[in-house]
Amino acid sequence: MPRESTNLPEYWDSYKPHRGEGDQPAPEVDRFAWTQYDGHGPGAEFLGAPRTALELGCAEGGEAVYLARSGVAVTALDFSTAQIARARNWWGGTPGLTFAHAEACDYLTSSPATYDAIFSIWGAVWFTDPDDLIPLVAERLEPGGVLAFSQAEPIEDYYGPQPMYGNGLAGRKLTLLRWAYSPQWWADLLKRTGFTDIDATILPAPDPDDVGTLMVRARRAG
Repeated sequence: MPRESTNLPEYWDSYKPHRGEGDQPAPEVDRFAWTQYDGHGPGAEFLGAPRTALELGCAEGGEAVYLARSGVAVTALDFSTAQIARARNWWGGTPGLTFAHAEACDYLTSSPATYDAIFSIWGAVWFTDPDDLIPLVAERLEPGGVLAFSQAEPIEDYYGPQPMYGNGLAGRKLTLLRWAYSPQWWADLLKRTGFTDIDATILPAPDPDDVGTLMVRARRAG
């Protein structure tokens, strides 16, 4: 059995901390990025043309803001108190944008809302057991709705839940799990869960020697 994650909200509270102390100005939001490389890969068009969307693991909220400014009604969810507070401070009052502080599975279980698109950019889909998460996502998508997510490409032949020290190799033991699988594994799971039009692939990095990005998109049957 994999080791359970511990102190997970604490890890996300310190993830991508903004430079400096105190209130900081909101960053510019001029693009929608799926990959770890600036200007690389698709943009918001990867989601299609949703009217409503849910982001699982929004962190600072930039992509959610981008969608909301384009006319999509967006709910942006994160498990971290600090991240949600920062995002609300920066983007609160943006028309069409709502922030939610919750764990992904808890939210999908408790909320009756449905969406045209649910997406995750290096977010909750990477850090939640997909056997638990994906069926819940399917229940909250409208028929024909899109699930799309990205994360680091897996190391070949090293698949499944993988424990990691969230704060590096010094200081407190802060352990969390991430789930790494091949594109074919994701395609099989999505097909079993009732998705169609499945596209699961590795997008190579601009430099082929660098780490690529797992890109997955599928549509709920209906």
